[in-house]
This record gives sequence, structure tokens and C-alpha cells, in this order.
Amino acid sequence: MSIASEFKEFIMRGNVVDLAVGMVVGTAFSGIVKSLVDDVIMPPIGILIGGVDFSNLFITLKDGVPPAGEAGYATLEAAKAAGAVTLNLGLFINTIISFLIVAAAIFCVVKLLNSMKKAEAPAEEAPAEPSEEVLLLREIRDSLNK
Repeated sequence: MSIASEFKEFIMRGNVVDLAVGMVVGTAFSGIVKSLVDDVIMPPIGILIGGVDFSNLFITLKDGVPPAGEAGYATLEAAKAAGAVTLNLGLFINTIISFLIVAAAIFCVVKLLNSMKKAEAPAEEAPAEPSEEVLLLREIRDSLNK
């Protein structure tokens, strides 16, 4: 079997195609989740805790060269432009929330699939009554044991 035919057989398997579709949908879903966290969830949370913009929540570890006449950095972008080394806590919090949303969505999908599999599985039947021959053989065995 040639490498080309092996590769074609591998690619045409259902699992590989399903995986490719899952990756594409997952990538699109991650963009939606990122927007949900950054644009919908975090602004109200920031307002509730005193107007903090989580995307600009950072700690400066090492100063860069700030613009003349300014002390500190107003935004994370300004700190990065000045060459400062920062610990980006807000971006980390956003990433954790995104992860939790994706994990919850995957949990719901897996739970739904498992419940569908249980519904499809036929109920186990009770064992059938032994045949006459089996009953007769059991009687003979029991008689011989006595």
C-alpha cells in the first residue's frame, strides 16, 4: 500500500473529519466566548468593583521609558509601548472566565450526548428461562451429587 493511499484512507476516516469539524467550530466558539467575556461580562463586573477595566488591570514589574511628564501608565498598551515589564492580572482573569465558560459549555454538550446514548441503548432483558434440557441436566447433576 502506498503512502498516498494510506494517507487518503486516514483522512477519509469519519473520526478525522469529525475532529476537523470540531476544531473549526471550537475555534469559532472561542472567539464568541472571548467577546462574551471581554465585552459583556467584564464591564459590569468592573463597574461593580469600582470602575476597574480588567483589560487594564496590571502591575508594573519594571518601568520602561514613559512619555515625558507622566508618572505611571494609564493603560496596558501605554506600558507596553514604553517597554515596561508588566504582570497582566486583568487579562489572566478574563482568560480564566473564558475557560470556565468553555468548560461549562463542553460539560453541557457531553452530558447531553451521554443522555442521548443512554436513551438509545436498549434496556437489558431479563435472562430467559433455561430450556427443558438444561433443567433435566441440572436434576441429573444434583442427583449424582447426593
